[in-house]
Amino acid sequence: MASRLTSRMAKLNPFSKSSSRKIDDEDAGEEIDASTVAGGGHASRETELTKHQLRVSPALREYLVSKDVFSEREAGLDTPDVLTEPLHSLVNRDHINVPSQVTDTSHPLPEYFISSSHNTYLSAHQLYGSSSADAYKTALATGSRCVEIDAWDNEDDKDEPKVTHGYTLVSNISFRAVCESIRDVVDEEAAHSENHQGYRAAPILLSLENHCDAYGQQRLVDIMKEVWGDRLLSKAVRQKGHDEQRGTGEQVTLAELGSRIVLIVEYHFPSEKVESDEDSDSSSSEDEESAKARKDYNEKKKAAATVIIPALADLGVYAQSVKPRDNSWFGEVGLTDAPHDHLINVSESGLLAHMPAESASIARHNAEHLMRVYPKGTRISSRNLKPVSFWGLGAQICALNWQTFGASIQLNEALFSGSDGYVLKPAALRAGGNGVLNTGRRKRLRLHAGGATDIPVPPGREGNDLKPYLTCTLYHPDILDEDNIPKRKTAHFKQHKLGLVHKWASSPSTDPIWDEVLEWEYDENELVFLRLLIKSDDAFARNPILVVSAVRVSYLVDGWTFIRMLDLKGRETRCSLCVRFEVLDVEEGR
Repeated sequence: MASRLTSRMAKLNPFSKSSSRKIDDEDAGEEIDASTVAGGGHASRETELTKHQLRVSPALREYLVSKDVFSEREAGLDTPDVLTEPLHSLVNRDHINVPSQVTDTSHPLPEYFISSSHNTYLSAHQLYGSSSADAYKTALATGSRCVEIDAWDNEDDKDEPKVTHGYTLVSNISFRAVCESIRDVVDEEAAHSENHQGYRAAPILLSLENHCDAYGQQRLVDIMKEVWGDRLLSKAVRQKGHDEQRGTGEQVTLAELGSRIVLIVEYHFPSEKVESDEDSDSSSSEDEESAKARKDYNEKKKAAATVIIPALADLGVYAQSVKPRDNSWFGEVGLTDAPHDHLINVSESGLLAHMPAESASIARHNAEHLMRVYPKGTRISSRNLKPVSFWGLGAQICALNWQTFGASIQLNEALFSGSDGYVLKPAALRAGGNGVLNTGRRKRLRLHAGGATDIPVPPGREGNDLKPYLTCTLYHPDILDEDNIPKRKTAHFKQHKLGLVHKWASSPSTDPIWDEVLEWEYDENELVFLRLLIKSDDAFARNPILVVSAVRVSYLVDGWTFIRMLDLKGRETRCSLCVRFEVLDVEEGR
């Protein structure tokens, strides 16, 4: 039986030769680990190397002189190994400005975006990867503040529930080990706060997907209280939540949650049928045997539905996760027979089915209630949903597979940059807002692509083999089809050793100058993002990604600036990108 299951699961592998689905290499990333400094915002602030260690190439200095940014003396053309004071100031200038109000902690929890991880325990594939308690440390250390635990009864020891992706070939770990890993992170953050004035860790939300029977649930409660103790929310704070649920109290604020562990527990409606995460397109590239394996998995998952015992429900007072039975939750009446502080838990495909027709109604619901959006079931390779459109309707928790530093994690970093993993939503998406982010005005974004310094050379390559170019993609909440996301790119840089084109044309390929302007027009919106990749224009293979970055457009600063680029593991490199951003009204730019 096990061998047949292995065979069936292997056929679900999207990387097999038989798979006809094209994988966009620009979506790819490498494994996130302890060396990663960029995932959800706060980690990079603590570990960032000083930018004055960055080099500015002679060609880029000459380029900045040609643009009247510096005089020849200020650019240090005669001293290319010395960073002059004007250059030092420009290199150290932040390319974004994060407004202080977005990190204000005085609002209720539903008014924040929360950096979030999906199936946090997994280190690779969703159906036959491995589980690790250390994965929680990695996710939290790299910026996630909401992590997921799938708890199951342990047939070998009823007193010690396990964490795994049920009915798959994924390995399992003990629930206790996961709790201990999270405890260690909380304690490390508490010690850090003692040594750094003004630092206070944000709360950790735990999305608990329960598959345990009543006895197993009680063991979950016992273990959490035993391992976490007063790291859990205090009884007084939980009581305030109960009062709020009864309509006799005010909403708790992010500040009141403090640096505690906040549990999200499921709520099941009477006679509820648990839906599978099977998507309508799941069989499009599967043979009959693979489709049967998926069906068997989902049938067993449905059978695991259970009632939540009161002791466990009591710990999940501020967010009780529900899967809606119908569409009433975003209607005028709202969700009936549900907890006051409910959290709508929905797959990306389930939510997209209501977009854009019901986007404004969903956004108004999300102004006062939490929503968690998780990847559709066909993303078994741990590839990710694109979060921007879901952020655009106020979804607080876009649960991302945190295994690799791909496009979605890069966008996540752009939203949460300069924060502790919680970012206040725009006013239109908070209580009293109309749920519509677009202002009705058209904007033009101009990116002046100057050049780069010290582009890393991939293993097995020579620097002069590279033909680097800059390619940038604009993400707007209104763009639901990934094929329609607007992309612009420069021509590739090719070294001319005699300097026949420009005086900087003899620069090595690792220090390219592009001197191009890339433009986009879009409807003004606070949740527009720009993703920047430096790639090599290789004729013999897919163009490899060399370094990456992503920015929230509303955070951009005017004028020339240097962006420190990241590798595909989310680590800082010595490479910097020199650009100038302009955001104009369309009328001004004509």
